[in-house]
Amino acid sequence: MRDPQAISISEDERLFPIWSIVAAGIAFLLVEYYFWVIAPEQRHHAPPALGLRLYFNVSWGVVSALYFLMVGYISKDSPRRGMSPRFWMVVCFVMPAGIGAVLYFLLRQPEVSRCPACSTHVLSDFHFCPQCNYRLTANCGHCFRTVRASDQYCTRCGHELEKDEMPVRLRVLRD
Repeated sequence: MRDPQAISISEDERLFPIWSIVAAGIAFLLVEYYFWVIAPEQRHHAPPALGLRLYFNVSWGVVSALYFLMVGYISKDSPRRGMSPRFWMVVCFVMPAGIGAVLYFLLRQPEVSRCPACSTHVLSDFHFCPQCNYRLTANCGHCFRTVRASDQYCTRCGHELEKDEMPVRLRVLRD
């Protein structure tokens, strides 16, 4: 597993890098320039109504800006998940019409965090740490499915969770 880049909670709102915000603004302005200055000079017939032109001009500008913001988000989100940002940015630019971004969102890995006991990188769907066997989430002792810390019985098998040896840190959440 690749070493994931850690982004703290306070930095979550900065998942859009500055370069993608600037590129989105430039893309919006270039699309507007094309539709208002370049394209009208190349027409051989009367232009459509102003309202229709305004609608198409702004909507294409917003779509192009959102594309750059999406690629910027992928460049910041993929390292948090232990994935290659360069690979996914190339996929987004090579695949037309946003198909690369759809592929990224379908195939992306869960977020990677650290085990509180030994600091090993663990995926969010792990129940136990693979290095030190530390219980990371509350789960049923009978079927080992994830349960909420406040549940009395397992929703899958009906096992009484009070009989399980739940760590103290998870029992505190129940109270």
